[in-house]
Amino acid sequence: MRVNRLVIPPPCSAILILLLSLPGVAQKITIDADPAHVANTFSPPRALGAAIDRLRTGTPDHLLKDPLLKEILGAGWGTVTYRQNTELMVEAWHWNPSGKWSNPEKQEGYFVGDAEPAGEIHSSWAYPLPHRGFSRGDGNGWSRLTDGDIHSYWKSNPYLTKTFGGEDDSLHPQWIMIDLGTKIDVNAIRIAWADPYATKYAVQFWTGEMEPFYDGTMKGTWQTFPLGNITAGKGGTVTHKLVDWMIPVRYLRVWMTESSNTCDTHGSADKRNCVGYAINELYVGALSDDGAFNDYVTHFPSRDQTITWPSSVDPWHAASDLDYNRGDQVGFDFFFNSGVTRGLPTMVPIAMLYSTPEDAANEIAYLYKRKYPISWIEMGEEADGQHMLPEDYGALYLQFATAIHKLVPEAKLGGPPFEGTFGDVEVWPDANGKVSWLGRFFDYLKAHGRMSDFTFFSFEHYPYQDRPSYSWADLYPEPEFVRHIVQVWKDDGLPPKIPFFMTEGNIGGGAPPSTVKAGLWLADYVGSMMAEGAGATYYFHYMPYPGNVSGFGNFLVIDNDYKVVSYPPQYIAAQLITKDWVQPIDAPHKQFKAVSDVTDAAGHVLVTAYAIERPDGQWSVMLVNRDQSNDHAVKIAFDAGKAQRHFTGQVDRVTFGSNEYQWHQEGVHGHADPDGPPSRSTVQGGADVLYQIPKASITVLRGKVTP
Repeated sequence: MRVNRLVIPPPCSAILILLLSLPGVAQKITIDADPAHVANTFSPPRALGAAIDRLRTGTPDHLLKDPLLKEILGAGWGTVTYRQNTELMVEAWHWNPSGKWSNPEKQEGYFVGDAEPAGEIHSSWAYPLPHRGFSRGDGNGWSRLTDGDIHSYWKSNPYLTKTFGGEDDSLHPQWIMIDLGTKIDVNAIRIAWADPYATKYAVQFWTGEMEPFYDGTMKGTWQTFPLGNITAGKGGTVTHKLVDWMIPVRYLRVWMTESSNTCDTHGSADKRNCVGYAINELYVGALSDDGAFNDYVTHFPSRDQTITWPSSVDPWHAASDLDYNRGDQVGFDFFFNSGVTRGLPTMVPIAMLYSTPEDAANEIAYLYKRKYPISWIEMGEEADGQHMLPEDYGALYLQFATAIHKLVPEAKLGGPPFEGTFGDVEVWPDANGKVSWLGRFFDYLKAHGRMSDFTFFSFEHYPYQDRPSYSWADLYPEPEFVRHIVQVWKDDGLPPKIPFFMTEGNIGGGAPPSTVKAGLWLADYVGSMMAEGAGATYYFHYMPYPGNVSGFGNFLVIDNDYKVVSYPPQYIAAQLITKDWVQPIDAPHKQFKAVSDVTDAAGHVLVTAYAIERPDGQWSVMLVNRDQSNDHAVKIAFDAGKAQRHFTGQVDRVTFGSNEYQWHQEGVHGHADPDGPPSRSTVQGGADVLYQIPKASITVLRGKVTP
């Protein structure tokens, strides 16, 4: 529990004597303070923000209201980005519960929210898609391709057809993949086609050992079975012998390039029902000479089924699909009027992968009619994580951009955003052998003369999510992770004048509240991302949950009455970043890069540094000591190319680390005491002063610098 207490610093002269008396060779932080070398210029309230995702049903009225909201805002994060979680769950999002169904009589089809403001939108809900083809991903949905129900079916997105996108269907092949779990000898596939079915398709197998879409993308190829080319499909349930012998296969793909354009079970009144592809059920196995088919697929309406992935999913759904238990996306009116945005321009999303252009356009029109401050509009959510090829994303992007700009010409659009990744997002090679997802997306926009519709790039950052093990040394590579991924995006063709944003991120694992590790990571991450030129970075998870003391660094620990129990390291680190490193005012801060020679025997940089010139004329240097066992004493030099400068006069020193946050284990439980606040003191600057940086800590040094 936080205790309000007065921290009385020792006399400045005593601190200076202590610092100057430290043994050993001086280590040094050198800041490139040349005015021509500004790495980034940003306004903290607009650039240092947080992300808000779908919240558990029933919690928004507690989280987005005082007194808890006041505590959340007390961390100092400014702007927010509203995350669009339903895309990850393969759900339709009713951002406005009021609207119209394409089939109003049956309350089904394609829903378009009302663009005209009326009453308050307090909550918004998700509708799991009935024609889903994914058996994995977030949520608890399963694929209709292997659910054992011959009447259910997967269907592809109609907006990826010539009818809506204007391009020939063969330019946007739709596909489904199936994972048998292990390599097994196969020679046949049985497909129970629904309407519309494929008249031209190929059945292929993956030659690599690793999964085909992520880690193994470049470690194998899709090869069509010798008898796998079908050029005159007639629909129905068909069994194809694919080869005259047996081939050991784990992953198969059905690659569809021409549709029958026959109408599905929802009828011919809506042309969206009559384009694309649909399959009731899939079977893979061995076909004997006498025609007996041995099926290797597990058919079950749950995640115990054999795994499948589709290229896209039809956003058709019905009112009966609504599931209140899947969480509240938080109604826009409640969100904007709650105070969580601080009145700052907010990045908002549209649903794009599982929505319609008209619905997205109405959403943005609604927000503008309400006169809410909107900064940027993210187009969809994690298209790469939804196995969508860049050309398909591009085709949707242009249709949705056209619809939005018809109603709101000034809207600034971008995205995708990518899932957190260490390197380039790669997909199966195109005809030219190009594998970069982002590069091919840019190629698509350029080929259609629409780069002007892309005004920003966004991605997520979770460097340690889903790792098998963690260690303190996870902290060391973070700045290089950031430098590398930003360079990757530039190498992919990101135009230099287009801003980029990290719209959702955290350490992602291995950082419980029992150590300050998560706080140190946060300072290192924010400092390095802004040093690489980011337009903004957004912390996630911003919203706490009662009783939750695990995952994503634990921003606040609250009890079942939504009262704060303790302040974990990331909360206090956020305060240090937003209130001490920077000035919490809407004014330009200039960041300069710094180099540290504080390393261990393996070459790991133990003390990193991030320097800014603030509007108040002070220089502020945030130092992160990733050494969990040792203090370090460092000199600080500001190198402007001619002569080195240094802090002069009184220097404010603010530190948060393992001395200010101590965990006490109590069986399977525990608590922190103290849990802050940071310690504060002053020292005298000078050319030869050694500044002591305590072990496992974040320290901000702030003061004037010699001319």
